[in-house]
Amino acid sequence: MIGAIIGDIAGSRFEWNNYKSKKIKLFHKRCRPTDDSIMSLAVAKAILESAEDFADLSAGAVSCMQELGRLYKNAGYGGNFYRWIFADDPQPYNSFGNGSAMRVGPCGYAARSLEEAKELSVKVTKVTHNHPEGMKGAEAVAAAIFLARDGKSREEIRDYIRENYYQIDFTIDQIRPKYTFDVSCQGSVPVALEAFFESTDFEDAIKTAISAGGDSDTIGAITGSIAEAYYGVPENVICAAIEYLDSTQMEILNCFEERFPSKAVDEDGEVSGTVFDVLHDAADKGIPEGV
Repeated sequence: MIGAIIGDIAGSRFEWNNYKSKKIKLFHKRCRPTDDSIMSLAVAKAILESAEDFADLSAGAVSCMQELGRLYKNAGYGGNFYRWIFADDPQPYNSFGNGSAMRVGPCGYAARSLEEAKELSVKVTKVTHNHPEGMKGAEAVAAAIFLARDGKSREEIRDYIRENYYQIDFTIDQIRPKYTFDVSCQGSVPVALEAFFESTDFEDAIKTAISAGGDSDTIGAITGSIAEAYYGVPENVICAAIEYLDSTQMEILNCFEERFPSKAVDEDGEVSGTVFDVLHDAADKGIPEGV
């Protein structure tokens, strides 16, 4: 799930100042993890603490999203979700915002089948974004991640998305000049998916997503979560990204990547181990004592 965090951090400095070019460095002193990372970690925490059959996942998602949301209250949440975080009796509010899609990545990694990926997506999404478009956007991302993990080609994943979710009939080059800020699932998830479909490796996927403009951190997070499953994540990118995370965030990330491992790759794009291996070898950001 570190791919979503990387996409979020890389896109964070461009959210309100779009830069419509792929000629960027992924990391900068103005970058930071935003609500995309925090809520992805919250969903990951809920999955880690859930029963084996995930029967209690919805309740756990509410608890963990409120817990981390209150701890990181300035992460950049939308108004309705911010109020939900601090509500005594949080209820779904019929949102079709892309918040459902930005945080669903862990479901795609924890799922043991495509159907389970969809089921987990429903469980963590219906507690807030219970609008049909909010549900669809999250499910499409979870499905794409599972299919990528399952060894399907980009074209096979594209065909599945077209048949079940979105008829994506544009390229990033075509929309880049006029694409503007859009926080709806229907206005941003297809863009994030197309950025992945056009990519050549993990870094290219993130840069393509950010170059589209719009809600750059969220589009980067969605694309990054799928690209991680498909390509794996370069070791040097992992090491650079974790410099932006604190010990609480690292603890959740470490535990999730150990239980649900994804690929790390070397400078030639060859699989070199798991993301957890890289995290564990980063001594100053290793697993906290006692975990």
